Amino acid sequence: AWASTAIARRWPRARLAEIAALRGDLSTRRFWRVAIATHHETAAPATAILVDLGLDDLPRYVRALNLLQSPIAEPPWLGVHRFLESIGSPVPALYDADPARRAMLVEDVGELSLLDAVRRPGADAADLFRLAVTELLRIHVDGTARIDSRCIAHEIAYSGRLFEWELKEFGEVGLAAVAPGADFLTIAPEIATLAARLDRFPRVLSHRDYHRENLFIQDGPRIRIIDFQDALMAPAAQDLAVLLTTRDTDEVITPAIERRILDFYCGGLARRGAPMLEPADFMTSYRLCVLQHALKMIGRFENFERMGKTGYRRYIPNVLAQARRMLAEMRTDFPKLSAALMQ
Repeated sequence: AWASTAIARRWPRARLAEIAALRGDLSTRRFWRVAIATHHETAAPATAILVDLGLDDLPRYVRALNLLQSPIAEPPWLGVHRFLESIGSPVPALYDADPARRAMLVEDVGELSLLDAVRRPGADAADLFRLAVTELLRIHVDGTARIDSRCIAHEIAYSGRLFEWELKEFGEVGLAAVAPGADFLTIAPEIATLAARLDRFPRVLSHRDYHRENLFIQDGPRIRIIDFQDALMAPAAQDLAVLLTTRDTDEVITPAIERRILDFYCGGLARRGAPMLEPADFMTSYRLCVLQHALKMIGRFENFERMGKTGYRRYIPNVLAQARRMLAEMRTDFPKLSAALMQ
């Protein structure tokens, strides 16, 4: 009913024709694709996406770690969208919103995710991921330069506390799934060290979930970005770690392609005159982010399976391989964690 009213309000000669539920990933929000019937002279799009924002605007870690000191004035999606739009990020257009009803009507960016595009015959994974990095540079450079306290993302930091908090599931269920018999108490000091080292790197505006299923490809080709409502300030390498290594991304991004894309990112910073870490420090930050993300996802995927959210355990071998790769590259940095995971 709300969607029908919103369509008529936005495009007076249009009406809702059909509505079909879409499968979300791990979001608490719900989504529907709405077909819009129009007259020839009406500028309405053929489809739009209806969003139910769900019951809670803030991710669990914000509440658990008390990362916001005052109540929010609006759903984070709206404020982050407004900011990203202001810097030219290719986010979906917002057609209408009713925060009280927890409803939004937004642009339909299509069905071709970055992952699906890369898996098409003849696709060039490096070229498509460079498109994603080009837009990531806009967020990291332009977004960081212009963001202030009016955007909620400015007020939330991916701190050492958050990095360590995210690894609780690894300690509770993940380690036993990949290294039966290993004692988490033995490696806990190294987990704390991992989080503390990540806490020392400078932060930029970060999408946080910048992965292949939150990025869509349109003709051009052109990247479109969704699921940005949890944006925050984080080490730049966190977004790159998620983009290049999450789930089974290693099936399309080889270490050689990864190196080329990281070089492309650093070159983009240089061309823009943006602050940069020394090359060795940047690679250290990247390896630590990949390691932390891999450990986090081992715990999360195992926990999802135990909660009845099936289909995620199949990614554990991939992310475990990423963790082992980073530990091997860092050699003696985390000896007890390496001993537990390399067996």
